[in-house]
Amino acid sequence: METIHITLPDGSVKDVPKGTTAYDVAKGISPRLADAAYVAKAYSNNGALTGFGDPVEDGGYLIDLRRPLEQDLKLKILTDRDPDALYVFRHSAAHLLAAAVMELYPNVKLGIGPPVENGFFYEFLREQPFTPEDLEKIEKKMHELAAQDLPNERKYLPKAEAIELYKKNNQIFKCELVEEKVTEPLVSFYTTGKFIDFCRGPHIPSTKRIQAFKLMSVAGAYWKGQENNAQLQRIYAAAFFTQKELDQYLHRLEEAKRRDHRKLGVELDLFSVQEEAGPGLIFWHPKGGLVRNIVEDWLRKELLARGYDLVYTPHIMRRDLWNTSGHTGFYKDNMFGAIEVEKAEYQLKPMNCPGHILIFKSKLRSYRELPVRLAELGTVYRYERSGVLHGLLRVRGFTQDDAHIFCMPSQIEAEVEACIDFAFAVMKNFGFDKFEVELSDWDPKHPENYAGKPEDWHRATAALASTMDRLKIPYKKFEGEAAFYGPKIDVKLIDAIGRPWQLTTVQFDFNLPARFKLEYVGEDGGKHQPLMVHRALLGSVERFFGILIEHYAGAFPLWLAPVQVQICPVSEKVADYAKHIHETLKNHGLRVHLDDRNEKLPAKIRDAQLQKIPYMLVVGPKEAEAGTVSVRHRAKGDLGPRPLAELVEALQKEVAERAL
Repeated sequence: METIHITLPDGSVKDVPKGTTAYDVAKGISPRLADAAYVAKAYSNNGALTGFGDPVEDGGYLIDLRRPLEQDLKLKILTDRDPDALYVFRHSAAHLLAAAVMELYPNVKLGIGPPVENGFFYEFLREQPFTPEDLEKIEKKMHELAAQDLPNERKYLPKAEAIELYKKNNQIFKCELVEEKVTEPLVSFYTTGKFIDFCRGPHIPSTKRIQAFKLMSVAGAYWKGQENNAQLQRIYAAAFFTQKELDQYLHRLEEAKRRDHRKLGVELDLFSVQEEAGPGLIFWHPKGGLVRNIVEDWLRKELLARGYDLVYTPHIMRRDLWNTSGHTGFYKDNMFGAIEVEKAEYQLKPMNCPGHILIFKSKLRSYRELPVRLAELGTVYRYERSGVLHGLLRVRGFTQDDAHIFCMPSQIEAEVEACIDFAFAVMKNFGFDKFEVELSDWDPKHPENYAGKPEDWHRATAALASTMDRLKIPYKKFEGEAAFYGPKIDVKLIDAIGRPWQLTTVQFDFNLPARFKLEYVGEDGGKHQPLMVHRALLGSVERFFGILIEHYAGAFPLWLAPVQVQICPVSEKVADYAKHIHETLKNHGLRVHLDDRNEKLPAKIRDAQLQKIPYMLVVGPKEAEAGTVSVRHRAKGDLGPRPLAELVEALQKEVAERAL
């Protein structure tokens, strides 16, 4: 019998008969490994592996555990520790969903069913909409089928037979997929019990390990995402290896719902979107405006302390400027249309950079002036489709905390380093201590989407990478995610419930200085082109505020809270003392509200709790006589009586320290 050589991850080689399966190899290593395995990954020893489909990110090919191995290769057995195994697990769960639906509703037409983040979906064409009761029935049937330990088996049919099979069963979408996608004589199918599906796989061996899942929702989806096609019903589900992981995910969803900034924005009277004005445009209410002012004041002080100059640029400028910058070519889909003024075309600015460039260009600079750091809290306007608008997080008009740094090549890495240090200072100040960093490069396969020469991109990306390596900051590199004018570093903060949010971006730009013919006089007396760094720390004030609301669930720390203290007098008898406390706190720079309504004390405390005010001061005759206040904290409850002067000092200290 012919022998093949299987190289394992530790470098050891197993000689096994040709046709041995990945499961056999796993069992030969350890029965426990075989029991824990979900799928395998094959790598080529030399050259490409044929008949294995498309490789995944690391160059390996995912394969069924029961697939016979026919050639020398490197093999890795994947367990629940591997993200690729979770991908395959969810794909198999999608087939289980389709199998359950076909048993309950045999006349439905099948679409596609891929794995997605946190789970999977499957699309169906059905005359009646799926109801919550239907989802319960389907989920119950899925558990029944899973308990039957149905094998997921790969089978092949000639293409003509496969098309005929789907035509016979009136599966129009599957028939279309086979006709479009299959280029080989045989078509790959997978069976799960009585259910059969056109699929390249791979899948986990059977259904018995698919236990931790939940059907979440139904949404409409056009076939292939095209509006002129049939509209299908897409059933979304969450799926994890274990029930514990699923429960944690569902808890995070509930927590995210509780923290939703759109809901809290209304409840706390922070901001609104007014239909009369148009979607994606934010109205800041007094409380939200106050928090915004605190954020912006802190940022402006930091900018000045770090050597930035504050500037302001117009909201609308000649369209020719955007032709020069390249935005009308590379970014036009995200720009509002031109505005005609006195037979000239003007443009609402989608970015602040051309305005800062014109300020830099307004006079010839010396190398002694560099770097020039221009910062602006500048409002920009971008055309976002109404379907993607989302509260404060995705809008059409927003204020960027933008800065552009013009420097010499010898200064670039120091400036990038200073930007990253500034970013971490911002996160720490507002209570974020976890982050992820990404380096986005261009896609060399599609140079038409980018400005600049390949050597420019290599040099710029190397400079950003070198800075992060020197600072020992771990990062992930992503190809094809750069801005059209240069590579960038993105810093994502992690919020209180573990969600990443895009915050800081530091972008290298060798394109705009050339387009605008920027120059400075060098030490040699000659004229040179400066380099340029785009830098935003908050990203946008609106988006950052939305993130802050969700991070704190609307319960801002004392220094950020729009109302820091609420005074709750128990009756009109202590009205004068309550007013005295109110004036005292105001005079010491605290934001205080006196609730002098003719309401009972529990109602006043309840309302203050709902408004997430950090401190409530209960004032009665006893407190008035003693010159004290009874202190209540929104989270800690009753803290007992304290002398007024002592409390003022403690509150001022908490504000000054920006305690969280």
